[in-house]
Parts: sequence; C-alpha cells; structure tokens
Amino acid sequence: MCGICGVLNYTGESYSPKILKKMTDAIAHRGPDGEGVYIDGPVGLGHRRLAIIDLSPAGAQPMHTADGRYIVTYNGEIYNFEELRGELERLGLRFNSTSDTEVLLKAYAQWGEKCVESFNGMFAFAIWDKQKQSLFLARDRYGIKPLYYAFFGNTFLFGSEQKAILAHPAARRELDYEALLEYFTFQNIFTDHTLLKNIRTFPAGSSALLDSRNFSALSIRQYWDYEFREPEKSMSEAEYIEELDYLFHRAVTRQLVADVEIGSYLSGGIDSGSITMIAASNNPNLKSFTCGFDLHSASGLELAFDEREKSEYMSYLFQTEHYEIVLKSGDMERCLPQLAWHLEEPRVGQSYPNFYAAKLASKFVKVVLGGTGGDELFAGYPWRYYRTVACEDFEDYIDKYYIFWQRLIPNRFIKEVFKPIWSEVKHVWTRDIFRDVFGERKLLPCTPEQAVNNSLYFEAKTFLHGLLTVEDKLAMAHGLEGRVPFLDNDLVDFAMAVPVSMKLMNLTEVVRLNENEPGQKGKKYFQKTRDGKIVLRKMLERHVPFDVSNRIKQGFSAPDASWFKGDSIQYVTNRLINGYANLYEFLDSSTIRGLIMEHLEGKKNRRLLIWSLLNLEEWLSQVQGDRSLLMGR
Repeated sequence: MCGICGVLNYTGESYSPKILKKMTDAIAHRGPDGEGVYIDGPVGLGHRRLAIIDLSPAGAQPMHTADGRYIVTYNGEIYNFEELRGELERLGLRFNSTSDTEVLLKAYAQWGEKCVESFNGMFAFAIWDKQKQSLFLARDRYGIKPLYYAFFGNTFLFGSEQKAILAHPAARRELDYEALLEYFTFQNIFTDHTLLKNIRTFPAGSSALLDSRNFSALSIRQYWDYEFREPEKSMSEAEYIEELDYLFHRAVTRQLVADVEIGSYLSGGIDSGSITMIAASNNPNLKSFTCGFDLHSASGLELAFDEREKSEYMSYLFQTEHYEIVLKSGDMERCLPQLAWHLEEPRVGQSYPNFYAAKLASKFVKVVLGGTGGDELFAGYPWRYYRTVACEDFEDYIDKYYIFWQRLIPNRFIKEVFKPIWSEVKHVWTRDIFRDVFGERKLLPCTPEQAVNNSLYFEAKTFLHGLLTVEDKLAMAHGLEGRVPFLDNDLVDFAMAVPVSMKLMNLTEVVRLNENEPGQKGKKYFQKTRDGKIVLRKMLERHVPFDVSNRIKQGFSAPDASWFKGDSIQYVTNRLINGYANLYEFLDSSTIRGLIMEHLEGKKNRRLLIWSLLNLEEWLSQVQGDRSLLMGR
C-alpha cells in the first residue's frame, strides 16, 4: 500500500526532479516509510512507500528490471503473488526480493498487458517501457485502489490522489459544474468526472497504454467487468453453502499475508464479523476495532445506531483484543477540515465515522480488514431491489430505480437549486447518466431475478466503487492499509453466479404484493429486514450462534439526523444558513436554506443533504485562494 504519481511530457523535454518531488510530497501521508523517484527524459515516476511485504530496501520503488527496460511505481497488494512467482520461476525468471512488487513487474515483462488478468488483489500502477518509450497504466477489477489522470496541454499527469496532480505547475483547479449536478443528484459521481475539470477517475478493471512519441487521447481498455447472472445449472443449497464456506475462508486467509501486524474492523454486522471470525482463528492475538456513538441526544430509529454491545459480544466469541472509540456530535465538526482535505471531494455517505475508525486502528496495526463488498455481492439491501422486481421492461426498470437513487436533490428541485449556474448545466440529463452505467445491457424479458441482478451490477459499479474510494483515502490519511476480503477474485466470481433465490428470501411474495397491493409495499418491504445475504447467513450458522448470523441489516452511520437539528444545529446554521457560504455562488441560497430548514424543523429527514453541503462548503473554503480559477472566470 503506497502512493504513486507520474508525468509524461509529450514535448520531449526532460522532466524536473523538483516538480516530481513536489508531487510525491503531496501524498506523503500514503507512504511514510520511504520515497523514490525515477526520471527518464520526458517521463517521471514518483512513489511514497508504506512497507507491508518485504520491509527491506529490496522492496523500494520505483523498481526496475535487471536490464533496466521496465520501471514500475505501484500501489496495492497482489495476494496470489507467491503462486505467480512460482510460475515465473518455472519460466526461468529469478527474483531479488520477496515483494509482490517484483512479481508484478516481471509478470508484465513476461506477459505484457494481459498480466493484469492474472492478478488477484488490489492495485493501481504505472510501468515505463524504456525501449518502446511507452507508459502502461492499470487499475484493479473493483477500483479498490484509486487512480486519477489529467491532460494539461502537452503534459499527462497521474496519481493516487488528485493532490499529486494539482502539485504540478501545469495543473489548473476549475470546478466541473456538470459533476456538481451529478453529485447532488446521486450523492456520488457515476461518470469518470471529478469536481475538478480535466481531472478524471481512471476506471476500475481497465488499463491503458500511452506512446510518448504520439500524442493522442487516452485509449482505455476494459479487461474485466461484473456479470451478475442466474446460473445455467444450479447446485443444491448445501452445495452453495459448502462452496461459499471454502472460498470465503480462503479469501480471508489469503489476505492475511504481511510482514506487519494485521487487525480487523468489527461492527455488529455479519460482514466484518465473519471476516474477524476467520482472521482470529488464524491469529489468536488479533486486534479488533469498533466505532460507536453517544446516543444521549439521539431519537427515533437512530437510538439503534450504536453497535458496541453487538461487537463486544462478537469479540468475546472470537476472543479478539478489542478497542473502541465513541463519537459525539462535536466530533464531526472537529475532523471536517482534515477529512475534506484527505477525501478531496464529497462522495457517498457520511464518512467521518470511517475517518475515526481508521485513526483508532492505525494506533495499533498497519493493516486492517474490512467487510466492504458483502452487501453488494450477496444482496444486502433488499428494500432497494424490491422497488424494481415488478418491471415491464428495461426502461421501466431504469425509471423505478432512478427515482430511488436521487439521494440528495430530486429532479423537481434541480433547476431551482442550480439557478446560479443553470445555463451551464441545463443540458445534463441525470437519467441518461444513470442509464449509461449499464452500457449496452438490456433486460428483456424483465424477470424479477434479472431486475435484482441488474441492481447488483449497478450498485457494484457505483455505490461500492464510491465506498472503496472513501475508505481508501480515509485509511491512508492515517498511513493504514485497508483490505477487503469479500473482493477476492474467486469469491466474487462465485457470488455473481449464485441464484437470486439464495440471496433474497421473499422475492415471489414481493412481486405479488407489488402487483396487487401497492399500498402495502412501502410498509412491508422497503425497510430493514432479515432478508438478504441468505446463503452467507446460512454459511455463518455453521460457525456462530443463530442470533449473530441472522441479525437485521444495520448501516454504519452516526445519528446525524438528530444531531443536525439538536447538538450541532448552531454549527449547521453558522456554516450554511448565512449569506457568506461559498457554495451559494453555485447553488441557490433560498432554495437550499428552505430544504435545510425542513430538517431543522423536523419536517423532513435531510441528513444526507446537510452532510453533503457541509462537506462541499469545507472543500470550497480550502480552495478559496484559487476561487477565480475554481469558478472558471
């Protein structure tokens, strides 16, 4: 786990080591254990090291092959690197270190661009071919490791974070209005845009090759994509449970490889709990970490948001060395400047609890396991999918799901909210953005199973990708490597072919009610239930008490709905209900204030919108020195 950056100058001029050093310094928090740069005429590669495997100087980067032809800067972990090393050794290759970096580098030298299809892990890397004068970029299947790129004139830049790109003197900071509209519709950005023009997100499961002698637009090749489907030949329930048990244990065990100590997040849910169970069976001294919430000023459903009691029980079952942190209403206010700087732009969810959880874990370990991905693979959000199971065709499915995913500002308010910049964004149709996530996929006929599988595809491509981006940056803010065992290649391949009937319990009944009792669907099926992840729950019944394997789904969220209109109301008012907020140069102040007041007066729950506005306001305040550029004026 590290930070990478680099530049390719198409003018052919030699690259400045001082500028490259500035770029690597911008992401020093990602790699406190070392730094390195490589310059060869028009190309420069930078690296910040967080030493996890092979802590010796032999694992330092940028790393080159013995003949000096290939040079790599790499961020991530390849969990099957020992298997690949054995395969390469049988082909006659020799190794000078025990690092996965050297395996990755020599795999590229041996197999070329297709090497990425053999990697089981998380990665973002760049390899310079000195002979061909070409630069190869690649990112892992799921987008666990972030990667950004930009063209500014004849200069191509890339980095693990936008900070590295912005540290280059050619870079410009200009707000992307279209991305802002996209974010305030979905609380996420589904396209490759960021909130800064010209800076793009390199897509997951993709690679690209740049020829330094031929300037052209970046041609990106997708080498992998999700394919949720009903199996052609289904196994018995017992066979699915047995196979999942084997693959899941292997996935977690695979990700325990490290030359430093590994810990595990432990909430009250079954995803982190199942990972902790296996990790603890391999390590009797495993440390586990929980973030809880003070509920003295919480109310309603939020009184159940603190999961410390459940996590303590699981810690008892698995005999971990357990640590907890308890957040109060003021903790969000305290960390927001630092969080916004590391996050770089608002993304999915209220993420400051993740920031504190990572801060806690980093005091004890250098690597932490998390349960991200379990919900997206095994259908952990049934109240979402049930909205679309009775669809007439694919476009009807899109209409129903699109309405649900307007998480912040529904379409009916968009024109009013974006009044100050409406002329710049009126051509943007967010339904088209939503639809484009699916590419050429179609659902004909639109069966309930196909609708669910399409929803799983959509959420893996968008919501999961956003979660991974947030969790990586907030872990790396504390020099902590986060690993996600659910996103093991073999486990994902298996999960995508598990029939919907082994993930959701009440699909047939939901379809019936959708058709005949529409007035009941909101009360019965669009709420938290014990439905979802059926095969995962049944597998866990082999190892843990029934009350653990069948717990109600609970998201990881602070009681902000209560805090925003209670303990934190003054903070919200000072930042957002005033005439000086930076965001009102882009958003209509009267409309936004009206939406906020509906929450403060208890009329609507707009906690997600308020969090997003606070996050955006802090982000804008941090770039205030460049406001003329930011506004594109």
